[in-house]
Amino acid sequence: MLVSAKEMLQKAKAGHYAVGQFNINNLEWTKAILLTAEELRSPVILGVSEGAGKYMCGFKTVVGMVNAMLEELKITVPVALHLDHGTYDGCYKCVEAGFSSIMFDGSHYPIEENVAKTKELVEVARKHGMSIEAEVGAIGGEEDGVIGKGECADPQECKKIADLGVDMLAAGIGNIHGKYPANWEGLSFETLDAIQQLTGEMPLVLHGGTGIPDDMIKKAISLGVAKINVNTECQLSFAAATRKYIEEGKDNQGKGYDPRKLLAPGFEAIKQTVKEKMELFGSVGKAE
Repeated sequence: MLVSAKEMLQKAKAGHYAVGQFNINNLEWTKAILLTAEELRSPVILGVSEGAGKYMCGFKTVVGMVNAMLEELKITVPVALHLDHGTYDGCYKCVEAGFSSIMFDGSHYPIEENVAKTKELVEVARKHGMSIEAEVGAIGGEEDGVIGKGECADPQECKKIADLGVDMLAAGIGNIHGKYPANWEGLSFETLDAIQQLTGEMPLVLHGGTGIPDDMIKKAISLGVAKINVNTECQLSFAAATRKYIEEGKDNQGKGYDPRKLLAPGFEAIKQTVKEKMELFGSVGKAE
């Protein structure tokens, strides 16, 4: 059964580790992540962007697929199904579809409008037993056509949003979506520390987890980050494994063109990537 992300993140914050949000794009992605979480006894958050939701035939299709997998694969660890970078309308669609968690990304609105819309959605999430994430400060890079420059969040604005009763807060600290450029200046730990000082026990979220050095990840966790999002790294490992399979001509050997065989190397690559991240984040064995 899907659960809210609230409890798992509160435990992570108190225990000084982070729960990974791994974005899903299809059946293989979802199956690989769930099996790895169960094997490692780690709580996990399945992230779904609005673009990925549309690609998978809509949010109701996603909910049906995930719920069925939880049952068929006998998954016993805590699993949250979370809307990633949701619009105002997208949040309501996910509430209706049966998600267990939503993110409202109001970072591109003036702070007053971000506060007003977030406050409304907090009340909606509470009524449905869902957890809710909000965002302050733009995350760099591109996500479903939304381009951010990676501005650092204002700690005072973060406090305004945190005080609305959200369960987790994403704050821009120089992180970006996609691959990090060679001239990336790194995370602003000064900003992160200032945000934690003002938001107290609020679990903080680090978007753009792909490409951030391990030592920075660990330091971010020590400064209050309890949820780290990973998407690009799974896509890259899946693509590399699939490319290798085809370049070696294995798709032309026997029935190597069967999608169950063609997609298997990528599936295993996702599992390995998720395993490495869960170990880095410290969530292994925390589902007991």
